[in-house]
Parts: sequence; structure tokens; C-alpha cells
Amino acid sequence: MRIVTVPCRSDNYAYLLICEETKKAAVVDPSEAAPVLAAIDAAGVTCAAIWNTHHHYDHIEGNEAIAKKFSECEVVGHKSDRGRIPSQTSYVGDGDELTVGTQIRARVLFNPGHTAGAISYFLESSSAVFTGDTLFAAGCGRLFEGTTEQMHASLTSLTELPPATRVYCGHEYTESNLRFAAAVEPDNVAIAERIAAVEGKRAEGIDTMGFSVADELATNVFVRTDMAQVRESARRESGITSTEPSEIFAGLRAWKDRL
Repeated sequence: MRIVTVPCRSDNYAYLLICEETKKAAVVDPSEAAPVLAAIDAAGVTCAAIWNTHHHYDHIEGNEAIAKKFSECEVVGHKSDRGRIPSQTSYVGDGDELTVGTQIRARVLFNPGHTAGAISYFLESSSAVFTGDTLFAAGCGRLFEGTTEQMHASLTSLTELPPATRVYCGHEYTESNLRFAAAVEPDNVAIAERIAAVEGKRAEGIDTMGFSVADELATNVFVRTDMAQVRESARRESGITSTEPSEIFAGLRAWKDRL
């Protein structure tokens, strides 16, 4: 299986997952049709499925045009998003399995928090997970429909995947997320090293996707709520007194939302 990152809008990413044996493909989160259709044409493949991580417009607006061109294309989203995802034909839940061609196998992971029906697609045999706006590189999405407890639990479950799992998220927010992480945890050497590496990539126009779960465990303060400096910073900036991980997470998220 091959993964093609497709830049969309100003900072979105869609992903083209290609089965090399059958030349069938799945598209994750096509926020607009034109760049995705161009990537499909360039790869010489047929789009057999669209996998949406949630219903927000900047992840679904390419659905209708792509589904119209590929009439047998399955359009997948969480079952609670019925009526909110254009052209949706499949309504999935936690643990459901999806296949495209002979090489693409995914398990649905239910990750409420950013939205009530947010899901990720975990391809165990390919060591990859597509997390939409739940887990970002060194960050996480805002809470629009879920609770802080839900989002913290969702992030925890994603970072319990094998450490070498490559993560592909919905936006190029990595530099700003790492700057926030450095403010929260200024003594974390791994954060400083990752900032330098990411700045080098972005200066060359290279995306930062395909980072690992191990990277997140080392540098993402939203999943490091048991670390002393993270707790101290969250309590100082947000005025919370609790040391419960979900409360520390809530303090961090409120702090970042103010920036």
C-alpha cells in the first residue's frame, strides 16, 4: 500500500491510499475535489472509497464530486453523522473493519471529543492511522461537540497504538503546536529537537505528516498530562487545582484556545 499526501485549502490534508495490486484507492477527508481528483488521475487509480473522519466542511466538501465521478465509491462516516456527511453510504462504529483492494485494511476507532462522531482509521498491517482533527502533530483539535473527558480518553487510546505507528492528521499545525508545547514544557529536550526538525522541513516545503505515536508520547503535552512540568504549567496558566489528567488536559486546552 502507498500513501499520497494531498494538500488542500490553506492547511488541510487529504490522503490517497493506494492498493498497488488492484489500483483501487481510498481517499481520507477530501476537503475539496480538484486536488484529490488530480492526485487520483496522476496515480492512475480508481477511487473505491471515501473515508471521512468527521462531518466538518473542511473534511467533506469534495465528497459529492468524487462520488459522482466514481459511481461505485463507498462513502464512509460514523453512524451518528447520518445526514451531515454528503453522499454517505456506510455508517460505521467502533471496531468496524473496512477493505479496499487486497492491501488496504482499516479498523474504525471511535474518538469523540472534537465532534460527537469523530473517528480514526487504523491500518495495523501498514502501521498507519488517520486521525482527522482528533490527534494532531504535537497537539489536538478543539472541542466542538464533546467533553474534555471524552477528548482526553480519545487521545489516550490513540497513543496506546504501537509506538512506531505513523500518524496522518487533518491539518499542518505542527509548528504552532510545538511552540505551545515548548511554552508548557520548556525543559523538554525532545520538543526542542522536534521544533528544529520541523522548521527545517517546512522551510523546504515538506509536510510534517507520518510522524509516529512515539513522537507524540515524547512531545505532545496533551498526552503528557502526568508529567510534573506539564501539570505545573497548566495549573499556573489556567488556575486549576486538580491533578486529575483530564482536568490538566482541560486546563491546557483552555490555555491554547485563548492564544
